[in-house]
Amino acid sequence: MSVYVFLSFAVVLFRVCVKASCLKNVYVFVCDLNLYILNDGAAMRIYVKGFGCSSSLADAEVLAGCLSRAGHTIVSSLQEAELVLYNTCAVKGPTENRMINLLKRMPKEKKLIVAGCLPLINFERLSKEVCFDGVVGPALGEKIVDVVKHVSMGVHVEDLEDATLNMPQLDLPRMRSNPRVSIIPVNYGCLGSCSYCCVRFARGKLRSYSIKEILNKVERDVAEGVREFWLTSQDTACYGKDIDTDLAKLLKGVCGVKGDFFVRVGMMTLNNLMDIVDELIEAFQNEKVFKFLHLPVQSGDDSVLGQMNRFYSTRDFIVAVRKFRRVFRQSTVATDVIVGFPGEAEEAFKNTCRLIEDIRPDIVNISKFFVRPKTFAVDLKPQVSPSEVKHRSACLASLVRRVAFDRNSEWNGWSGRVLVDEVGKQGSVVGRNFAYKPVVIRSRYGRGLLGQFVSVKVVDVFQSYLLGEIT
Repeated sequence: MSVYVFLSFAVVLFRVCVKASCLKNVYVFVCDLNLYILNDGAAMRIYVKGFGCSSSLADAEVLAGCLSRAGHTIVSSLQEAELVLYNTCAVKGPTENRMINLLKRMPKEKKLIVAGCLPLINFERLSKEVCFDGVVGPALGEKIVDVVKHVSMGVHVEDLEDATLNMPQLDLPRMRSNPRVSIIPVNYGCLGSCSYCCVRFARGKLRSYSIKEILNKVERDVAEGVREFWLTSQDTACYGKDIDTDLAKLLKGVCGVKGDFFVRVGMMTLNNLMDIVDELIEAFQNEKVFKFLHLPVQSGDDSVLGQMNRFYSTRDFIVAVRKFRRVFRQSTVATDVIVGFPGEAEEAFKNTCRLIEDIRPDIVNISKFFVRPKTFAVDLKPQVSPSEVKHRSACLASLVRRVAFDRNSEWNGWSGRVLVDEVGKQGSVVGRNFAYKPVVIRSRYGRGLLGQFVSVKVVDVFQSYLLGEIT
């Protein structure tokens, strides 16, 4: 018997005799002293899956990478696993419901760790409806190794204290879901106080990585064969405001890294964009940057925007998009809209529809309003009836589909280079052109094209993609 095994049993026996503690507390006491039984924390078969935004997916990749480096086996299916780790999302009511239902179906014989935003957004419901062995917040990084070790020893782990301050190192190992795409969270948290948003309770205040840290990450990933980078966060436009820099400077630095790759800039909040819009447009002119602008407007009515605590007007949105399009005539504009926000009268909804008709964005992500826990919107009145929300959502969706098809029709006959970055359906692959337009390619080379730049011609268009042939 090793010294560590003997000491572990001795401490346990002492603890039981002196303080009549439950077994759980004994194990916690032993773990806190770092006296681990030799066979505890043995390698396990672990299934890791991330849900939600690109930051959450990146967090899940890091969790899997850290666990793999620690000697655990990351398996590809739930059935193979001894322990399941879900990095959850709960940004919307329906999303939370899907997460809870998924977690409740977990086979009893498997250990379960719930990570991500859900535990901090609605821990009361999670703990009431789901049996879990461990619960932690988002962006845990390498700390997950100790959490898994404790859970494997039978310790019930609830570690949510200071979870909104997590900021894992960018050089931690990752198991990328797409080996050619690197998702880099440039910051965690935000500067907003949106009345409908619950994610800020999970992600906390703004915490930015330095430009040097991010550039080092890009350089390593390019050397590993990455050809597409997603710079992501809750709000990339607020990047660097806590460390005396900004997104434009970061983007110029990333484009200075040697290699043949594209960069996609993630969602930006308009009021934080306005301070740097000219510098950012200049940075976007680099050929490595996708001409892709994700600028959520949320409503086309200024009174509703005021209720939402969005610190800009619809006019600001129009000016920003038109300024971007003047420089990048062929580009992709994406926005988000919440339908049925409290106080959204019929005329306010019509204003949103008029805005979509006017700006004609390529992509509109439509969300029906759902009250989220602890948000200011809980007390806002009057609430729009569920039936009216459903009706408005359907009307807007119909408009959005028509606009999206018309925008894609402008690309019919286009020829140029795309980066193949995704496996499609029925043996096809998907490439992205300079404007981040998805081009579906049916080719006998199939997956062999992944990570390659190929020349294509668009031969047909659909609402959500272009159809291309290799030239």
